[in-house]
Amino acid sequence: MTRPEHLYYTAVTLDGFLADEHDGLDWLLSQPLEQGSLLDYDTFYARVGALVMGRSTYQWILDHPAEQFADTDGWPYDRPTFVFSHRDLEPAAETVSIVSGSPRAHRERIAAAAGNGAVWIVGGGSLAAEFARIGLLDEVLVSIAPVTLGAGKPLLDGGFDLELLEYGRNQAFLEARYRVVGERP
Repeated sequence: MTRPEHLYYTAVTLDGFLADEHDGLDWLLSQPLEQGSLLDYDTFYARVGALVMGRSTYQWILDHPAEQFADTDGWPYDRPTFVFSHRDLEPAAETVSIVSGSPRAHRERIAAAAGNGAVWIVGGGSLAAEFARIGLLDEVLVSIAPVTLGAGKPLLDGGFDLELLEYGRNQAFLEARYRVVGERP
């Protein structure tokens, strides 16, 4: 079995934060978007076989059900989802598995769940960095909003070298696709 692509598809502020200090995303939800751009969500999601996220991201999704997912009983994803947490959490759907430990310990199970699709590392920055440190993060696909927060949850915890592969624009967002070269010495 070949290893599926591991992709970190996300949005950040111009100063590199995924969320504010209270896990808020008001800065993101107030930005205009259009379909058909370089990082078009529907096109990206069609490639996804499994999702991976941390507890904070999982909780945010549960606490903020999106209007476009109103018919999903509170869980917007129809793909196998792995939530990394050290807490005892209830799965929001049959497709959700709560796991603990390092990504390395679960890589075969995640790869099997992804099948022929990619693994989407939804967030946060600490979890994405864990995947990158063990060589399980291939690309960072990021939409950069014209907003600064001054503090918050960083895109990646730690230093990494990236190679720009492609860039574009979606309304006010700069979109970029990077290959993960490796951790900085």
